[in-house]
Amino acid sequence: MSSSQPSVVEQMSATAPPMRPVRKRSFDRSVYLSVGLALVGVALTLGPILYLVLGGFKTQGDLAENPTGFPDPFQWQNYWSILSAPLFWRQLLNSTLVALATTLGVVLLGTMAAYPLARYKFRGREFFFVIFTTGLMFPLTVAVLPLYLLLRDMGISGLAGLVIPQIAFGLPVTIIILRPFLKALPMELEEAAFMDGVSRIGFFWRMLLPLAKPGMVTVGVLAFIGSWNAYLLPLLLLTGDPTGMTLPLGVTTFQGQHSSATTMIMAYTSLAMVPALVFFLFMERRIVDGLTGAVKG
Repeated sequence: MSSSQPSVVEQMSATAPPMRPVRKRSFDRSVYLSVGLALVGVALTLGPILYLVLGGFKTQGDLAENPTGFPDPFQWQNYWSILSAPLFWRQLLNSTLVALATTLGVVLLGTMAAYPLARYKFRGREFFFVIFTTGLMFPLTVAVLPLYLLLRDMGISGLAGLVIPQIAFGLPVTIIILRPFLKALPMELEEAAFMDGVSRIGFFWRMLLPLAKPGMVTVGVLAFIGSWNAYLLPLLLLTGDPTGMTLPLGVTTFQGQHSSATTMIMAYTSLAMVPALVFFLFMERRIVDGLTGAVKG
């Protein structure tokens, strides 16, 4: 090879476009502002919860002398005395049963109502949908007294009387979320199922429910959290026997019985908060996925 001919490296260097200088990223104050605001929001949200949990590990004297500091030393007696009481576990069981029954009813009935509103065209479809959506503008606090009188006249009381109204008031949000989610499912899938001899009910149970699982999980979590935190309706329906109360109502009763034991109240409130908080954190990703699917639909 002649030395006058350029090498391969020289040829590639000659044909390659000139490299642009790398620009340094400019200082963006909006990023730091967003992070700062997010940290402030987290502090305002978690601060009271942390104060409540740590207060349960203190004695009354330690809480009075050092209300904002860490317990010194940590006292487990408050939490242990509550966890060793059968009444706490009974109220926890009541809240769990009510929340599970409400969630099952909201998810099943809401899916059955959202299915024809999303998949079929019939006269008055939008009118029925508007009726369901108006339920969002009718809060439970307005209807709690008429509901109490109606359930009393019908002879429905106890935990069953708590589940039925919670299912009814959970349906509007469920239908609003599930309707676009079910509407986004391809019609060809339903037509192919009908050609194979599958009935509408069979398609609903065997094919639509598995496909709609993300949206159903989302509305189920929302119904569970709402039922777990319900207070006003249980206050009217479950007063009297402490063993028949749910956990939020039990917290109020415990505060009245131990008004001078502030650290015990903090411990009881913290324990009542843990199940719903853990459940929500565990299902957070599924909630986001379900709501994303509903928005895309």
